[in-house]
Amino acid sequence: MTKRHNDPPPLHDQLCYAIYTAGIAIQRAYKRVLDELGLTYPQYLVLNVLWREDEQTVGAIAHTLALESSTLTPLLKRLEASGLLRRTRNLSNERQVVVALTNEGRALQHRAGCLSDTLLATSTQTPEELASLNRDVRHLRDTIYSQIGGWDAPA
Repeated sequence: MTKRHNDPPPLHDQLCYAIYTAGIAIQRAYKRVLDELGLTYPQYLVLNVLWREDEQTVGAIAHTLALESSTLTPLLKRLEASGLLRRTRNLSNERQVVVALTNEGRALQHRAGCLSDTLLATSTQTPEELASLNRDVRHLRDTIYSQIGGWDAPA
């Protein structure tokens, strides 16, 4: 078979595939710890957003995670059923739902801190190497979004 100039390169040569599969590998490394916490990775992300700033609207959380609100709602319902957060209508704007941590949700933050240790151990990278990689990937993401629109990275 002859390769034409516009044929896609093999997957192992594609940056998007490397980033995609690295994300899967990281989630697999986190799985044991997240299972002990009773969380999925997307649930952990939501809680992490709330640990940084509690009492946010569904829309604000969705924006931070680059998700649609409709994608986030079932996840929030499961976290609420687990007793980790509560959802209430915004009294000044009934169309908005405000999400807040419960005491149990706040307490989980200290137990979830070991995810960073898990990544350090399984990656065999130094904290400095991982920080540099994180900056590079964020820069790439932000540059792409600046060209295609659709998401402003939270500060």
